[in-house]
Amino acid sequence: MDLIFFGMQGAGKGTVGKVVAEKLNLKIFETGGALRVLAQEDSELGKKIKSIIEAGHLVPNEVVMEIVEDFINKLEPGQSVLFDGIPRSIEQAESLNMLLSKHDREYKAVLIDITEETALERLTTRKLCSACKTVYPGNYESETCNATKEDGSTCEAPLTTRADDNPEAIKTRLEAFKNETLPAINLYEANMIKIDGNPQIEEVRDNAIKILEPLF
Repeated sequence: MDLIFFGMQGAGKGTVGKVVAEKLNLKIFETGGALRVLAQEDSELGKKIKSIIEAGHLVPNEVVMEIVEDFINKLEPGQSVLFDGIPRSIEQAESLNMLLSKHDREYKAVLIDITEETALERLTTRKLCSACKTVYPGNYESETCNATKEDGSTCEAPLTTRADDNPEAIKTRLEAFKNETLPAINLYEANMIKIDGNPQIEEVRDNAIKILEPLF
């Protein structure tokens, strides 16, 4: 069973998704990360992606689907996936659904559901690690990152705020979400699990695991 994670900006989708993936042994597919990995490969797809990136172009949907299929083909048998940040449009949703069906992969959509008011409050107060980009809520008291690095040490880099985390820029991003991604989300209505994302992130995380664990 694969999971397709959705959430308005500020919902904590990435944070909750990482915890869920670790708890339920899911591989995370995140388009940006997959792009960076493939661009380093000496493969036909890697060369194609590198040339697109170096030319400064957006990666077209058909190439994104090639990336997804490459990711799926490299999975161990029986390995489930958590898709984070994809699909972002109806076209991408339709393409992803066709690809998953082609590979006989069952999936559920998961929406971390929050109000626009909650999104605005979180996005205008959150903090970001200047090194590893871990996101912290406004009530996080330390000024340094406590995330664990690959070598087991603590990051400890200073926290900062995103330049575009101001009310005007946030409202623009939320409008883009409503106009572009929300129609894609609606395609999954009959196959979707909604999780209340308005409580504190720790509660959202625990509820998500409790709700999703029985699927596996």
